[in-house]
Amino acid sequence: MAHSKDFYAVLGVAEKATADEIKKSYRRLAKQHHPDTNKGDPKSAERFKEISEAYNVLGDAKKRAQYDEMRRLGAFGDFVRRPGGGATGGFRSSGARPGARSGAGTPPPGYKFEDFDVGGFGGLGDLFSSMFGGGAQRPKASEPEKGQSIETTLEVPFRVAVVGGKVPVELEVNEECSMCGGSGAAKGAKISTCSECGGRGSISFGQGGFAVNRPCPMCLGKGSVASEKCGACGGQGEKRERKKVLITVPPGTDTDAKIRLKGQGGRGVRGGQPGDLVITFKVEPDKFFSRDGLDLIAHVPVNVAQATLGSKVTVKTLDEKKVTIAIPSGTPSGKRFRVRGQGIGKDGKKGDLLVEVRVDAPHELSEAARRAMEAFAREAGLEY
Repeated sequence: MAHSKDFYAVLGVAEKATADEIKKSYRRLAKQHHPDTNKGDPKSAERFKEISEAYNVLGDAKKRAQYDEMRRLGAFGDFVRRPGGGATGGFRSSGARPGARSGAGTPPPGYKFEDFDVGGFGGLGDLFSSMFGGGAQRPKASEPEKGQSIETTLEVPFRVAVVGGKVPVELEVNEECSMCGGSGAAKGAKISTCSECGGRGSISFGQGGFAVNRPCPMCLGKGSVASEKCGACGGQGEKRERKKVLITVPPGTDTDAKIRLKGQGGRGVRGGQPGDLVITFKVEPDKFFSRDGLDLIAHVPVNVAQATLGSKVTVKTLDEKKVTIAIPSGTPSGKRFRVRGQGIGKDGKKGDLLVEVRVDAPHELSEAARRAMEAFAREAGLEY
C-alpha cells in the first residue's frame, strides 16, 4: 500500500521539491493514470489512488512538515517480504515481531493523528494512531465502514456569495460497485476466507519498536477473496462515479469559508454511513462591487468637472434599489461615502454600502473644452 512507500517517490519528486514542482508532477501523473482514461485497468485505479493520497499530504504545507518529521523519526521504513506468505507473500521487518508494542514511544508534541486522514484505504491517521497506540482502530472486515469523505473547492459568483443562493457541483467519488455489491466477486464466484490475514482484513507490520496494522494487500481489507473477480470493478469492490450535488451558499459567504455536508460524500461500505462533503468556497470578483468584511464597496467613476464643481451620482444597491449620493466640490479620487445598512447581511448583522469615487480624466477633448481647461489652469496658477 501507499503508506509503506515514500510519498516523494510516488510523485517522482525530490525531498527538497517546491510546492509548484509537487503540484506539476501530481497533475501530470493524475492525468496519466486517471480511471476515466484507463477504464477497466485496476492497476491504474490503484496507482491513481496512491498519487492522490501522496499529494493530499505533500500538497499541504502543514501535513508535509509533519510527514517529513515522522520520516525523520523513523516512522517509515522499507518493509520486506516474508517467504511463503501466500499468494502475495507476507510482510515483516527486521527487529520486531508482529503485534509487538514495546518501545512504541509517544508522538512529538502537537501532532494530531486525524490530520493525516487523507481518504482511501488506511489513512495516515490510522497508521500513526496504531504506531503510537492511540486513536480508533480500523473496523474489522465484517463491520460497516463509513464512506469516503470528499473535499472540493467551489467557485461562486460574487453576488450569489453575498446574498446566498444555490450552485450545482459535479463530484467524482468512489462508490460501491453496483454489479458485485462491493464484494469484488464475479457472479457465481466462490468466496473464501483470505489465507493471508485469516479473514481479519488486516495484517501486522513490525518496524523497529512499532507494530502497525495495515489493510491486507491480498483481499484489500475485505477479509475474503473470490475465485473470479468482478468484471465491472476489477475486484476492487468500488468504481469511480460522477455525482451531482446542489450546494446551498449561505448569505455573506467569503473566500476560504467552509461548509460540511453530512452524508453527501462516498457511499458507505457494508451498510456503513456515507461520508461527508467538505466545500471550500472561492468567491469570484465582481465588475462593480468589492467587499471589506460586511461592508460592500461600490466603485463609481466621476469626471473632473463633477469632482471639481460638485455633483450627484445614483448608485444601485445589491437588491436593485437606487440611492443618490451628493458629491461635494473638490472631492478627491478614492473618497468614500457611507450609506448605512445597505451592505452585506450575515448572522443578524448588516454592513454598510461604501460608495468610492474614482475621478476619471477624459482621454480626448474638443478644442473648446481644451481652451476652457487651459483657462481654468491659468486661473488656478497650475502648470500644464
